[in-house]
Amino acid sequence: MNGFNTRAVHVGSEPDSLTGAVNPPVYLTSTYAQDAVGVARFSDYARVANPTRSALESCLADLEGARHGVAFASGLAAEDAILRTLSPGDHVVLGGDVYGGTYRLLTRVFGSWGVEVSCVDLSDGAEVTANLRPSTRVVWVETPSNPLLRVVSIAAVADLAHSRGATLVVDNTFATPYLQRPLERGADVVVHSTTKYVGGHSDVVGGFVATNDDEIAASLRFNQYAIGAVPGPLDCYLLLRGLKTLGVRMERHCANARAVADYLGAHRSVREVYYPGLPSHPNHAVAAEQMSDFGGMVSFTTTGDAAAARRVCESTRIFTLAESLGGVESLIELPSQMTHASTVGSPLEPPDNLIRLSVGIEDVTDLIDDLARALSA
Repeated sequence: MNGFNTRAVHVGSEPDSLTGAVNPPVYLTSTYAQDAVGVARFSDYARVANPTRSALESCLADLEGARHGVAFASGLAAEDAILRTLSPGDHVVLGGDVYGGTYRLLTRVFGSWGVEVSCVDLSDGAEVTANLRPSTRVVWVETPSNPLLRVVSIAAVADLAHSRGATLVVDNTFATPYLQRPLERGADVVVHSTTKYVGGHSDVVGGFVATNDDEIAASLRFNQYAIGAVPGPLDCYLLLRGLKTLGVRMERHCANARAVADYLGAHRSVREVYYPGLPSHPNHAVAAEQMSDFGGMVSFTTTGDAAAARRVCESTRIFTLAESLGGVESLIELPSQMTHASTVGSPLEPPDNLIRLSVGIEDVTDLIDDLARALSA
């Protein structure tokens, strides 16, 4: 099975051998009977393994082109498991535009433990090189980034990181494996908040890490078991169900986002639109080369101040004012006061008049009419 959509539907979802059920069962169990003392038939405890979780891990790892896939209870739990490979004194090079929760985890949790962080423009090879140290263990890339939709050449940063013996981690949440596969371009680790496009329906929280590195995979498995931030079986079932329609949904997300970005770009109340599919985007050429399409996220600044941007966010009727992204419904938010509030006062602080849209799969004419009403307000 070579096609993405074919694999998304079938990998991990083979008909049940006992009943022939076409969907994998949800194994609601916390423990397993043993055939003899210390001889487990499947596993000794559900924190170690669960068949529904194994099905999800197999499918998403396959879609990312990875030998190993490890599921977690949230995107931040997945990031935490990766970062626990670090020690006090280790250094991380972080993109200058990333999710506020990632920045908070690195600076306030691991920072207090002694991990050092440098925030840089990862599209500038000279700046990346200047910030790599002998103690640099990880280079962390978000592409497209959150919330400014910057795009970084994964292959170029991989070469720089590997030249200093650092591990390249790529957050692929915005692109998903349908649009971009970082391992094929030199990344060592791929991380997802599966809460977003993988789940796709705003009804589940989860995280995932994919890698082809056996040593990293063993560390992730140990952390999954020892720390216990595992997703429940029903969560895994919902995520596996979401994967089956990921390709179809992403095509609609991308088409709608392109139309919304074009509309905003021509609006007199919009100062700047951030969407990698626009030829005016500074990283458009890189995005066109490494992604099969440009995603469903659009950000823009208003010509007015923060108060004006807030009024726009509070005036939509179809776009729901809410955090998160990647669901079938369209969402609108003000990053400086919502998802990125933890970055205020830092080098990562977004403009206070920046609005971020997660463009859903509704009829695009309705979405544009909704934005037109809100912008006129």
